[in-house]
Amino acid sequence: MASHSHSQPSNTFTSISHRWREDLRLIRDRANSFTTRNLPSTTFDDVDFVKNLRPKLSEFPKRTSIRMNLSAIRDAIVSEVEEDMDGILGNNKRFNCSEFWKGDEQQWCKDWEPIRVFKKQFKKNTQFLDKLKLSLKSMCNETEDSKEVRPLDVSELLAYFVRQSGPFLDQLGVKRDICNKIVEGLYGRRKNQRQLHSFSGGESSVLGDGNLNDELDLRIASVLQSTGHRYDGGFWTDHHAKHDLSDNQRHVAIVTTASLPWMTGTSVNPLFRAAYLSQSLKQKVTLLIPWLCRSDQEQVYPNNLTFLSPEEQEVYIRNWLEERIGFEAEFKISFYPAKFSKERRSIMAAGDASKYIPARDADIAILEEPEHLNWYHHGKCWTKKFNHVVGIVHTNYLEYIKREKNGALQAFFVKHINNWVTRAYCHKVLRLSAATQDLPKSVICNVHGVSPKFLKIGEEIDADRELGQKPFTKGAYFLGKMVWAKGYKELIHLLAKHKNDLDGFKIDVFGNGEDANEVQSTAKTLDLNINFQKGRDHAEDSLHGYKVFINPSVSDVLCTATAEALAMGKFVVCADHPSNEFFRSFPNCLTYNTSEEFVAKVKEALENEPRLLTPEQRYQLSWDAATQRFMKYSELDRVVNIEKGATKSNKNNGKLIANSLSVPSLTELVDGGLAFAHNCLTGNEFLRLCTGAIPGTRDYNKQHCEDLQLLPPQVENPPYVW
Repeated sequence: MASHSHSQPSNTFTSISHRWREDLRLIRDRANSFTTRNLPSTTFDDVDFVKNLRPKLSEFPKRTSIRMNLSAIRDAIVSEVEEDMDGILGNNKRFNCSEFWKGDEQQWCKDWEPIRVFKKQFKKNTQFLDKLKLSLKSMCNETEDSKEVRPLDVSELLAYFVRQSGPFLDQLGVKRDICNKIVEGLYGRRKNQRQLHSFSGGESSVLGDGNLNDELDLRIASVLQSTGHRYDGGFWTDHHAKHDLSDNQRHVAIVTTASLPWMTGTSVNPLFRAAYLSQSLKQKVTLLIPWLCRSDQEQVYPNNLTFLSPEEQEVYIRNWLEERIGFEAEFKISFYPAKFSKERRSIMAAGDASKYIPARDADIAILEEPEHLNWYHHGKCWTKKFNHVVGIVHTNYLEYIKREKNGALQAFFVKHINNWVTRAYCHKVLRLSAATQDLPKSVICNVHGVSPKFLKIGEEIDADRELGQKPFTKGAYFLGKMVWAKGYKELIHLLAKHKNDLDGFKIDVFGNGEDANEVQSTAKTLDLNINFQKGRDHAEDSLHGYKVFINPSVSDVLCTATAEALAMGKFVVCADHPSNEFFRSFPNCLTYNTSEEFVAKVKEALENEPRLLTPEQRYQLSWDAATQRFMKYSELDRVVNIEKGATKSNKNNGKLIANSLSVPSLTELVDGGLAFAHNCLTGNEFLRLCTGAIPGTRDYNKQHCEDLQLLPPQVENPPYVW
C-alpha cells in the first residue's frame, strides 16, 4: 500500500510536468504564429488570446542580471530607416547606441520574432517620414525667402529722399518734373540693373512694371517689413482716430460753397454729383451746403426767394433736382452756418464746417472749391478727420483778382495761399481745366456733366430735324451771371470792334448780377445791338429755338452753359482757351483765336445747321460719364474697394507688401505742419480781418443758432477745459 501510494504521486507529477512542457511548446508556437501575421488582419480571437497570455520569468533563460536601455530600443527600431532620416536630420544623430540589451541576452533579443516583425512593419510605413520631410523643407524655404530682401543701396536712399523732399523743393521753385527726372535717374537705372541681373540668374523681379514712385515705395516698405519695423503715424497724423469701416460701407461727404436757388456752378454741379454717387450701393452720400440767414438770402437768391428753415430749402432743392434727373436720389442734405461777402460776391463758412459731418461718417470728403472753403478755415484738419480728401477746383480766382485794384499783388499772395491750403487739406486735387492755377497733388480732368433734361431736349430736336422740321428759329444768345468777369467785357469789346462787320447781327443776353446796370449802360452807350433780359433756366422752352450760343469768356474754368448748349444740339462759338479744351472734340464747337476769327465763326454758325451728335458724344456729356471719370482720376474707385483695414499694397509672388504705415513720409510731415500753422493764423481775429475775412466768421452767430438749432458758440467751444 505504501509503495503504491508513493508511486501514484510520482506518476501524477510526471504527467503534470509533461503537460506543462506541452503547453509551453504550444504557447511559443502560438505566439510565433501570431506575431508573423499581418497586424491589420488580426482577429478578435487573436487579441483575446494575447490579453490572456501571461508570460513567466521562469521561461526566460537564467543568465546574469538584465539592464534595459530605452535609447537603445529607439535606436534599434529606427535603425532600418536611417538612410531616409539622413536627408532631413543630417549626420547629427542624437542616439548613438550599439546594443539593445546590455547583457548576455543581446543575441536572443535581436532574434526575437516580435521585435523583428515590428521593425519590418515600421519600415514599410514611410508616409509619416515623407510628410516630415516636406514640412522641414517648407520651413527651410520660408526662412530663405525672408532673407531674400536685399538691403537698400545709396542710390535708392537718395531717390527716396528726393521724392519725399518734393514739397520743400516745390516751395524753392524746383518743379515736380525735375524731381521726377532725378528720381528716375537714381532709382530707374538701379532698377534696370537689378532686372538684368534677375533675368540672367533666372530669378523673378521683386517689383512689377508699374509706376516708378509706387515701386520705390514698395521697395522701401518691403525692406522695412523684413526688419519687423512698423510706422504708426507721425507728429501730425493720428491714423487710429479715423473712420472705422465696421459696416463695410463707405461714406462720402460732399462739401460745397453755394446752394440752390442760387444758380451757380458750385451749387448745381455738387448737387448732381451727390445724386449720381448715391446710386452706387457701396457708399452713402451726404451733401453739406451753406445756410444763410434771412438778410443774406435776400442778397443772394433770385426773385426775392427766401426760406424760413433748412427743411424748407431742402424740399425746394430735392424737387428741383428730381425734375431734372428723373429719379429719386437717396442722399442726405446737411447745412453748415455761413455768411455772404458782398465785396467778394461769395459765401464764406462761419466756423468749422467739418464738424457738421459726424465722426461715424467721416470717411471720404469731396471739397468743392477747396481753396475757397479753407481760406479762413479754423477747425479740424480735413485730412486728419477723413481717410481720403478730394478737392475739385471750379473757379479761376487769380483771373478774377487780377481785374481788381492792386490785382497783381493780391494775386501773388492768393496764389501761394491756395498752394498752402490745398496741400495741407487735400490728398488729391482735380482741376476741371488747365485754366485754373497749377496746384499741388492736382490732375486735369472734366468731372462735370449735364442734366439728362438737356440731353433729352437735344434728342427731341434731332428727331425733329430728321423729320425735315426746322426747330432752330432764332439766332444767337448768351446766358450767364451778369458780372464783368463772366465774359461780358469780352463780348462788348468784340461787338464794338466789329460793329460794321456784323451789320444786322443781334444777340439776346440772359442774366442777373451785381454788374447788370453797368453792363447795360455800357452797351447802350456804344449803341450795340444787344437785347438784355432777366436770367432764366437754360432748359426753358423759350431758349430751345436758339441755334448759336456765344461764350467769349476767358475767366471760366469749365462753362456749364457751354456743355448744356452742345447737349441740346446747338452751335457754340467760344474762345480757343484752356477752359474749352474738353469741348473741342465736338463738331458743333467753333473756337477762335482773334477777333477776326470770331466774326468768321459767328457767320459760319448762322449760315449752317449743326451736326447731329453721336451716342458716344452724348455719353461724354452725361453725368454718368462724368462720375466715371471722377471715380478714376480722384482714385475713389481704388479707395472704396479697399477692404476693411487694408492699405496700399502690392501682391507679388504670393506675398502682400503693406505700404501705408510702414514708411514715414516727409510729405505728411510738411502737410501736417502747414495745416497746424494755418490753424494758428486763422484763429487770430486781427489777422483774419487783415486778410479780408468777414468780421465774426470765426464762429457762427445767434441767428445761426436759432435757424439750425445749434448750441451757443461759447457752449459748443468753451474757452477753457477742466
